[in-house]
Amino acid sequence: MQANGTEVTAADIARLAGVGRAAVSNWRRRHADFPKPVGGTETSPAFALGEVEDWLRAQGKLAEVPLRERVWQQVTGHPDGPVTALVHVGCALLYLHDRPLAWLELSRCTDDERLARMLPEPLADVLAPRFGPGPGLAPAGPHPTPAEPHPTPAELLPSVPLLRGATELAADLGARQTFEFLLARHLDANPRQYTLTPGELAELMAELAGPARSVLDPACGTGALLRAVAARPGQELYGQDNAPALAALTALRLALRSESTIRTAPGDSLRADAFAHLRAEAVLCHPPFNERNWGHDELAYDPRWEYGFPARTESELAWVQHALARLEDGGTAVLLMPPAAASRRSGRRIRADLLRRGALRAVIALPVGAAPPYNIPLHLWVLRRPGKTPAPPELLLVDTGRLVAEGRSGFDWTAVRTAVLDAWRPFGRAGESPERPGLSRSVPVIELLDDDVDLAPARHLPPPAAGGGAEELTAVRERLGQTLRLTADLTPPLAEEAQPARWPLTTVGELGRGGALTLRTGGSGPHARVLTDHDVLAGTAPSGTLPESSEEPVLVEPGDVVVPVLGGGGVARVIDEETAGAALGRNLTLLRPDPAALDAWFVAGFLRSTANSRQASSYASTASRLDVRRLQLPRLPLEQQRRYGERFRALAAFEDALRQAGRLGERLVRGMYDGLTDGTVAPD
Repeated sequence: MQANGTEVTAADIARLAGVGRAAVSNWRRRHADFPKPVGGTETSPAFALGEVEDWLRAQGKLAEVPLRERVWQQVTGHPDGPVTALVHVGCALLYLHDRPLAWLELSRCTDDERLARMLPEPLADVLAPRFGPGPGLAPAGPHPTPAEPHPTPAELLPSVPLLRGATELAADLGARQTFEFLLARHLDANPRQYTLTPGELAELMAELAGPARSVLDPACGTGALLRAVAARPGQELYGQDNAPALAALTALRLALRSESTIRTAPGDSLRADAFAHLRAEAVLCHPPFNERNWGHDELAYDPRWEYGFPARTESELAWVQHALARLEDGGTAVLLMPPAAASRRSGRRIRADLLRRGALRAVIALPVGAAPPYNIPLHLWVLRRPGKTPAPPELLLVDTGRLVAEGRSGFDWTAVRTAVLDAWRPFGRAGESPERPGLSRSVPVIELLDDDVDLAPARHLPPPAAGGGAEELTAVRERLGQTLRLTADLTPPLAEEAQPARWPLTTVGELGRGGALTLRTGGSGPHARVLTDHDVLAGTAPSGTLPESSEEPVLVEPGDVVVPVLGGGGVARVIDEETAGAALGRNLTLLRPDPAALDAWFVAGFLRSTANSRQASSYASTASRLDVRRLQLPRLPLEQQRRYGERFRALAAFEDALRQAGRLGERLVRGMYDGLTDGTVAPD
């Protein structure tokens, strides 16, 4: 496989060799024959992949570049950019998926230029039935121009080595898994370029919409919402995005996943609607928020504004009406909305008309952190295009913001999904739902048609009695008392004063090279339970997620020591039976000590030393990063390690008790304030 002039950074080289970035810096200083930079900047140089691979192999630091890493480096180093590379890879993988023997025959051609000339026609034979004809063959009339670019020989030539590698990787992983792996890597490496819809949220939105034969996403991005729709024979999936490359990626992603009819198109759905004649059974949409330049001036007389012309500041209400306009009578739309859209005065007339005509059926408040932007509690709006039936007299309001487990930084998606669907399903069938205090309620529309038409669920769902009332507060108080007594019992006695120890020291890196412990880093592969750096810092249960990837996640085991690498150090956690089995998240390093050589609690305790963390930390801008390999441990016999380990274990138990007491104290104080202010707790 040719290197194709691919460039790699120091971080890429570290990943290829399985070392830290500091090791690559040392190699550059110590080895005069280390490859010279071929690009980049002085602070972030780039190197030729082929030269780096040859040097690593000559030094015995690399037997062979893993195929998946080579393919990924070719994606990132593609002369036309990684998105173009992913589109070309998707085309080839779809051809391989549909016609594996034909691809095998084509790939026998060893001349890259000849293969680039041969590929467009067979690719078009596979792409056209799935996505429609190419731009040059687009039919006249209402049919949209397909987003899939039908690459030319000149466009394909730089990608040929990449296509060979990607299809070779697909022989091990599968075509769909290979594309998802490369796409997930790209999205993970460029988090600021894309606004992603988390998989759990996409699945919830699809369930709210219900089974549908035709589904449209007018702002499809990378296709997360359409991907969440259960594929079935005869299903039609439509997507449009302002970025042509994203529309193409969505089409390829869906085609590799299902046999549905797929039509995606480039363009702004509000200004240049590619599916103006479509009437779908369902619309799912995560629109852009707070856009002032959405087409207010040129779209003043657009027929889509059945419920009122949106103000310049109400771009989200323009998307709501666009979704309703693309539904058939009785069809369902689910949109992710900013909370301000439910209460801004500039949108109150449109909200009122949506209510009067029965188009808006539910407003669901999600917990903070459900989707970007993660610092606000976003809403889901469920809408139905009114048919000939009378308008329903009630609106379902749901507030899941309180569904946060005690002591956790995140929330339980399963609990959120259950609460939402338990409220929506009976309401969707009968137009009413049993009230659950503080969580859900079906509100008569007439109660909402005031001067503000404020539809924020929190304003219409008074919380249940504080903490369940005085009885529950008493229970919390008793638990706090028990925890405080336990904390007092666990308070460690002070040791007798001793002289500073002068032990012989070793480093984590040296212990790793000697086989006394194993080092692993996290952040790869999907898993139901992911231990995040925040979980380690806060001492809480696994609460994170990882993007879909074909890589195997690193699962933690009892006795592992997990260290966050960002934030200044000073924290190390020994994995217990309850946490075991979770996947290791990003920005964490796992140390797996050999029990015959090292005591886990001894390791964790000495890693938490302030002086130790300080000498192993480096600084980039305002962030502090810990080089775990530089952390030091004293060389002590195993029996002496265990003595220290028992003391460190007792300190950790004391720390956990302090955390629990703090959480219970906060809960009691908040409950007392709420109880006194709402009258459920008497002042005397």
